[in-house]
Amino acid sequence: MTTFDDRETAFENKFAHDEEMKFRAQARCNKLLGLWAAELLGKTGEEAESYAKQVVLADFEEAGHEDVVRKVAGDLGDMVDADTIRGKMDELLKVAKQQMVNET
Repeated sequence: MTTFDDRETAFENKFAHDEEMKFRAQARCNKLLGLWAAELLGKTGEEAESYAKQVVLADFEEAGHEDVVRKVAGDLGDMVDADTIRGKMDELLKVAKQQMVNET
């Protein structure tokens, strides 16, 4: 291989790694959001974990994260509005990324 090929492969590998890390961070953020919402709903223990998994799975319904916002907003009803949920998602994404950094 030439140096150019090596560099191209390295950039492709880095891109794939970065995308995987973004995916994992978003999934962790969704789980944290689910646990937060479960607490507001009065769920604890296994019930809260199960709800958090449902929130993570909701992100696979369509591109973007509005599917998660809709699910959580629908479940929480009048307790919290969609903008508050989006703000909490932004906050929890930072937490999720920091948790991942701390694990490595």
